[in-house]
Amino acid sequence: MTERLLPTTVVGSYPQPDWLVDRALLRTMVPRVRVRELWRVEEPYLAQAQDDATLLAIRDMERAGIDIITDGEMRRESYSNRFATALDGIDNDNPATITNRTGRSVSVPRVVGKVRRKGPVELGDMEFLRRNTTRLAKITLPGPFTMAQQAKNEFYKDVDEMVMDFAAAVNEEAHDLQAAGADVIQIDDPWLRNDPDAAKRIAVRALDRALAGLKVPTVVHLCFGYAAVVPTQKPAGYSFLPQLASSAVDQISIEAAQPRLDLGILKDLSNKTIVLGVIDLGDETIETLETVASRIRAALKFIDAKRLIPAPDCGMKYLARESAFGKLKALSEGTAIVRKELQ
Repeated sequence: MTERLLPTTVVGSYPQPDWLVDRALLRTMVPRVRVRELWRVEEPYLAQAQDDATLLAIRDMERAGIDIITDGEMRRESYSNRFATALDGIDNDNPATITNRTGRSVSVPRVVGKVRRKGPVELGDMEFLRRNTTRLAKITLPGPFTMAQQAKNEFYKDVDEMVMDFAAAVNEEAHDLQAAGADVIQIDDPWLRNDPDAAKRIAVRALDRALAGLKVPTVVHLCFGYAAVVPTQKPAGYSFLPQLASSAVDQISIEAAQPRLDLGILKDLSNKTIVLGVIDLGDETIETLETVASRIRAALKFIDAKRLIPAPDCGMKYLARESAFGKLKALSEGTAIVRKELQ
């Protein structure tokens, strides 16, 4: 990892170009199953178009001055569905329909057999990223608890067994990504907040299984949902966070800017590095450098600078690209102000 104080990073996604995806359609959903109609490019040319979009994302992050970058998740319809639907045991031809907490009908994968990884899913993504940047490179995987929550179980009598099978699949993928040159591996597990009782029972065990044997720094990302999808007032605290202090994960990534999180919770995570959201994705307005700096200073009242990594709240997938780039530039330059103050 970088020895730089307050290294900046992104959570994962970056806006996909309008020529690649139907962004108006995308804003209506966070896909759980595959949604081919999102893509504007025909199948024979799609992989090439996704490569080109990935290069744009990489270069934007580099130009903005971000220290630890990703591939922008340009090849994904959502943060989770590409990996989840590539596994054995998932019926992709006949998804289930459930009613979510807001009363909307949502198509989700059906688990009809034992969940297993058939082969690499994101390996090519990581290899492409590694070939095209000299910066520290992070890649993200959906968390086992979240994938289990986003599926309809029609096979397992013990739901916790299903969660652990998802964890084993994530672990196999993560080891391939590490071998391909990932400097950081992040697990996106935002649904830990949806069912705190189940999370307390199985989530840490599943996360530890997903990360077992990895040598590179590892992250778990928690949030309250994309700002474009959850635009209303968000909670000021997490229902499942202190429990992660005992997990094997090195870093915990949390949303803090939009929900105006009570940063006193950082004291409960004194043994972890914190990837802190200091960029509000609920507003397209680009933060001033002083706004970014003040949010970082507020966190430093509770955490040592050596354990703080400033970032956006969440993935930037639903922002306009101009806004996303401006926000990343503000993140980099606002962080530099605080970094200079600490020298």
